[in-house]
Amino acid sequence: MQVLAIDVPELGNRCYLVHDGRSALVVDPPRDLTAVERVAEDAGVAIGAVADTHIHNDYVSGALGLARRHGADYLLSADERVDFERVGVRHGDVVPVGSLDVQVVATPGHTRHHQAFAVCEWAGGPTALFSGGSLLHGTVGRTDLVDDRLTHDLARAQWASARLLVELDPVATLHPTHGFGSFCASSSASVTQDAVTLADQLSTNPVLITPRELFVTELVAGFGPVPAYYQHMAPLNRAGAGRALPRSARAVTSDEVTDAVLGGAWVIDLRERSTYAAGHLAGTVSVEYGTQFATYVGWLVPWQDDIVLLADSPAVLEPALRDLANIGIDGVGTHVLRRDEPLRATYRRTDWDGFRSADPDAARVVIDVRQADEWAEGHLPSAVHLPVQDIEARAATLPPGELWVHCRSGYRAGIAASLLHRLGRSVVHVDDTWDRVGELAIPTTQVAA
Repeated sequence: MQVLAIDVPELGNRCYLVHDGRSALVVDPPRDLTAVERVAEDAGVAIGAVADTHIHNDYVSGALGLARRHGADYLLSADERVDFERVGVRHGDVVPVGSLDVQVVATPGHTRHHQAFAVCEWAGGPTALFSGGSLLHGTVGRTDLVDDRLTHDLARAQWASARLLVELDPVATLHPTHGFGSFCASSSASVTQDAVTLADQLSTNPVLITPRELFVTELVAGFGPVPAYYQHMAPLNRAGAGRALPRSARAVTSDEVTDAVLGGAWVIDLRERSTYAAGHLAGTVSVEYGTQFATYVGWLVPWQDDIVLLADSPAVLEPALRDLANIGIDGVGTHVLRRDEPLRATYRRTDWDGFRSADPDAARVVIDVRQADEWAEGHLPSAVHLPVQDIEARAATLPPGELWVHCRSGYRAGIAASLLHRLGRSVVHVDDTWDRVGELAIPTTQVAA
């Protein structure tokens, strides 16, 4: 038996293909199936079954589409209400896939009908546990994405499910879907190596070393914000949206880009944030293309608002469109900027050296756009805390003066600076890492416990 992990960094997740040399099971695939099918082809195996551990809240599942393309069974909890045919499975079921046995384990917590899949070969040998959003590397999946009224009850179920899983086989390898950047994890994964076993978790994972009610209290207290688009993912997955190809993008002209800006559409510039600051079309928003691109577009843009993507090369548009389609955003407009396109709007960029050496008497307002947990760990005493996702709603409450915007790496600050600049504020983008604040001995303070 061989387990092949397929990283999906744009979603902060992993998908898996486990096979016996001939037949394969795929667990929790994204909507874009290119990487999954390439891995299966390279391994020389046929996809015999596809499974979702749960109805996903952070992306559009590709499981139904993959199963239909390959004539494979689609395994999903029999208790989930969905609008399509599937193979409904329950706790204790064992599904053969080639010479593999796929044991279904009910693990409610991350969602009400969450399941894990324990896979081993008929002839014996090690077990691979695909835990989805249940037991993760050093943490668990969050329990507040289904219904606020169920958060604490699901946290108690998550505690019990984790204990059930570690009783299966201590040497079983643990293969979670979440914990690699997705906001579905209650915290970041504490380990990054591939060969993690259930036994490794026994003395390190808080869910396994903390009494139930204390664990529930600490887990729920630690939940951060939820990206706005998450609320739309489960309905799309229950409808089987991932079985259909995304709607094609549409090319738009320079005049249509101008009309989109004037009409209030979200015109998003994918170029590097430094390039954007040096010259851009007024009224646009900078979301530099990278692994976090779709997360922040989906978080900031109201659902189903019109979107136009701007790039300086067609090569950037293809992955950007793929990443947006993975969270259910498709059919957007695209425009490749000409070299002579007039990009007259600008704002300043600096680093923490420039911040420290600036005129101390200048009227500036420091805006910290990190999340609450980052702010609590340390921030500039004079800073105003305004998380990037709240800029649009709270910008009018900011005091007058030039806004110096920073985050942990410069990425979110670039987004926030463009949003504030679009709203007519004078901004300076502090494009530097937070670690440099300590290196330069710039004073900070913490939120009192």
